[in-house]
Amino acid sequence: MHGIDLLHDLAVVMLVAGITTILCHRLKQPVALGYIVAGFIIGPHTPPFELVKDEESVKTLGEMGVVLLMFSLGLEFSLRKLTRVGMSAFVAALLEITLMIWLGYEVGRAFGWNTMDSVFLGAMLSISSTTIIVKALAELGKSREAFAEIIFGILVIEDILAIVLLALLSGFAQTGTLHAGQVGIEIFNLAVFFAMVLVGGFIGVPRLFNYIAKFKSDEMILITALGLCFGVALVANMLSYSVALGAFLIGAVIAEARQIHKIEDLTAPVRDMFSAIFFVTIGMLIDPKMLVHYAWPILVLSLLVIVGKVITCSFGVFVGGRDLRTSLCVGLGLAQIGEFSFIIAALGLKLNVTSDFLYPIAVAVSVITTLITPYLIRGSDGMAAWIDRSAPRPLMQALSVYTAWIGSFGQQAPGPLVLLVRRMGWQLLINLLLTVGLFALGSWIAEWNDAYLPPSIRAPEVHESLVWLAVMLFSAPIYLASIRKIQAMSMLIAEICVPMAATGQQGAAARTVIGQVFVLASFLVMTFLTVLLSTSILGSLESMLPLLLLVTVAALFFRPILVRIYSRAEIALHETLIELPQLRPEAAKALPELLREAELDTTEIPPRAVMIGRKLREIPLRQQTGASIVAIERGGQRLINPGPDEVLCSGDRVLLLGQTDQLPSACDLLTATE
Repeated sequence: MHGIDLLHDLAVVMLVAGITTILCHRLKQPVALGYIVAGFIIGPHTPPFELVKDEESVKTLGEMGVVLLMFSLGLEFSLRKLTRVGMSAFVAALLEITLMIWLGYEVGRAFGWNTMDSVFLGAMLSISSTTIIVKALAELGKSREAFAEIIFGILVIEDILAIVLLALLSGFAQTGTLHAGQVGIEIFNLAVFFAMVLVGGFIGVPRLFNYIAKFKSDEMILITALGLCFGVALVANMLSYSVALGAFLIGAVIAEARQIHKIEDLTAPVRDMFSAIFFVTIGMLIDPKMLVHYAWPILVLSLLVIVGKVITCSFGVFVGGRDLRTSLCVGLGLAQIGEFSFIIAALGLKLNVTSDFLYPIAVAVSVITTLITPYLIRGSDGMAAWIDRSAPRPLMQALSVYTAWIGSFGQQAPGPLVLLVRRMGWQLLINLLLTVGLFALGSWIAEWNDAYLPPSIRAPEVHESLVWLAVMLFSAPIYLASIRKIQAMSMLIAEICVPMAATGQQGAAARTVIGQVFVLASFLVMTFLTVLLSTSILGSLESMLPLLLLVTVAALFFRPILVRIYSRAEIALHETLIELPQLRPEAAKALPELLREAELDTTEIPPRAVMIGRKLREIPLRQQTGASIVAIERGGQRLINPGPDEVLCSGDRVLLLGQTDQLPSACDLLTATE
């Protein structure tokens, strides 16, 4: 009868959730609030009837909702978005999370709660809700405002930092302490896992979906996407990370596939069903008696979230170089908590390290702040205008000078040599993380039973040697590529330190010494790391020397093949990151008709152009010519569809959209000099 009980519970959950979401829609409230209310209605703490027979089964389905919800957030995430958010979003997100964790911890201790409850409380108050904010902005018609783009950027960075936070909280819950060394090791291990999943996924997953798309079967695409979601979530759980981490990462990988829009459309109904159950299970935890008992902490924490997030986010965005109005609008738009807070609270309950009252308090604070969010966003323009009118003029002028000063740093693009060194440095870091990941995988396999070996050679030493050889075989292309990049970097660094244009042939000896020292130091570091990592697999270093000699000879002999393997992988990764996703069918059909009369043209802003330093809203381009700026290339970075507050800089390459007779006058206007 267990199947009938589950069917009964699903019927109750879905029917009550359907009614409450209709009411919330009529009242213009987020649907997540309706699901929580439905859970409260059918929960065990609400008399007089027991509507749900098997709570554990419903909670299990709710945990599936967490996985799919994080998978969906990953699908909406994109590395391209990360390059557009700018330093202001990163500063705001980091400052907000740090200060809110500290404030939450201090308030928890002031209420007399224990250390673990206070730490988890601070973490729950630090992360804003991506789903609630995005939906609120869309419903209010403000998704395309300038401040909304910064909000989306902060939410993207918050999602990444929240994943790191989940991993740190898991370690803190198990040990009860969190030292600087432990944090560094945890972050490095997490970076290795990120690199393994992201790099491996970017190379293989988009090609997998390109192959599956040839069969023109939506069912195959859906099953493959869900299989990857649950599979990587399981791997994350096996490595002592949360399933939410694995689901989010593989979602971010699939977000780079050309079929992303179709995958989003296919997985959305599955996500909506299970995430609805997840929010219902949250509502089922609400105990009215507990809420009455903790009414004062709930009100204090709600006020703390609203005031704290408005101040920290606004200050962080302003420090990052945005004007006061934009900063305040961003702060008001982020003043609530949501699904990540529930996931953090659920983690504490799952690990049995937090008190039972913490989860319902987090839900209550989320409900209150969610109800207030639309009104804060709607009133952000008015509040910003009031501050602009009421604040002293000298203060506002000083703030404007600071904003312009910070913005001037973005106009100074680094030189081409510096950009090349920076790019190679990132590539070497990724190679390091991949190598560490391969050795970590080898260390795990080395602990397996050696029953697969023939009885005559079955021994731990043979098993470990074979695993080490396999790891070195897969690492060989990475090692050879790293050596080549180090040699190239040595020449670039030598040229930066002792420029040939300034010193001529007299500095040739100095450049040679700098290059050779850099190569030698890098080689010593690689050797030390190889020996250090090998100790995790091999029982003794004596056995490593002949094996290392064997691998070195084989690598030199098969060097062209190994170089070709790495080059193909690098090209595949590059193609994945620069390839744009397919348009949705309706957009693809309408686009040619819409752009039939349109033309594109590019122009470069000369050093003494009149328009340098002006915001796009201050340039009468549309009024005088009818053309529009649709993209700006600056220092190798591309800004697609720039906002009205974007400042034009010297050397910018501008992409213009307009009719044939409009583009020449638009180019003349932008390139006119004093």
